[in-house]
Amino acid sequence: MGKMFATELSAMDTMPIEQQINLHLQYNFYPPIPSSMVQPCVDAINAYWNEDIYAEIEMPQGVSYRGMTTAPAHAIIEQHRLDSWLESDEYYEDEDFNV
Repeated sequence: MGKMFATELSAMDTMPIEQQINLHLQYNFYPPIPSSMVQPCVDAINAYWNEDIYAEIEMPQGVSYRGMTTAPAHAIIEQHRLDSWLESDEYYEDEDFNV
């Protein structure tokens, strides 16, 4: 499990990204991260690809980030280890953001 499992999931073209992320959150974390975090994770990945890593992503009801109801995309990416969905042949360089 772990990084290799996430990399394999992210390469599955036949599986929707929501399902990939859900499996990642359920099997690569202990305790598992609730499925309610799937959409914020997908939104954070989309923000990354739109070059907006500071975009504020709405948290699900009952979830907060540092007491707030939103979290920056880069924090969601880092804390949920979503880097397997960010890798590509292109190099994205941002000195403030390391995945």
